[in-house]
Amino acid sequence: MTPQERIEILHGTELFANASAEALKLLASHAVERHLHRGEILFVAGETARGLYVAISGALRAYRENEDGREQTIRVERAGGTFAEVPVFDNGAYPSTVIAEEESVVLFLAKEDVRYVLLQNPEAALAALGVLASRLRKMATLLERVSLQDVTQRLAAMLVEEAAISGDVKDGVSFSLPDPHQRIGSRLGSVREVVTRILRRFVNEHLIAIHGHRITILNASALQAKAKMDPSKTHTLT
Repeated sequence: MTPQERIEILHGTELFANASAEALKLLASHAVERHLHRGEILFVAGETARGLYVAISGALRAYRENEDGREQTIRVERAGGTFAEVPVFDNGAYPSTVIAEEESVVLFLAKEDVRYVLLQNPEAALAALGVLASRLRKMATLLERVSLQDVTQRLAAMLVEEAAISGDVKDGVSFSLPDPHQRIGSRLGSVREVVTRILRRFVNEHLIAIHGHRITILNASALQAKAKMDPSKTHTLT
């Protein structure tokens, strides 16, 4: 990958979109490219954090694991997404484990370089605060769902959000849900068997139709009611 390609990738991130050309050039010159196979761990929760990562291609999942080995997915990032922003600021360890869901490529940026760039670029520093605030909001939403909603609500909400990414949440909209039921269970703080059972119930209730990895919304209003979501706010949930 050429230095110019690295600069364009960094400029395309929310974190560094407002950084100066000189700052991007510095980061790109110091960045280390890393290729990961599917299932390869990028870093582990609790491990000493040396910097942050920018996803170039593929898909990477951040998750936490309890003592029984049960996983809770925090988020999934694709091209342009960033991981491990928090340790850059608090000098703490990595807060979650990140694994490659498919063949992926990332750029590693040492936290010393990131700090230097943010100190020299106030707009980039404000963008970093925006990223951290967004992460905090999403974590609050995740905590609320896991602690206050049952799995049926969480799964219905996830389907509505996936539909919103594809366009309007309405009858007939369809989208791909490639994650296996075990992975979906991890996202929802549940297990594969429960996810499969609820999806089957949604089909029997004519809320959705499933064809392979493709899901079609048959009754959007009923699915939103199942999730107890305000239809006017579905575009903000992602």
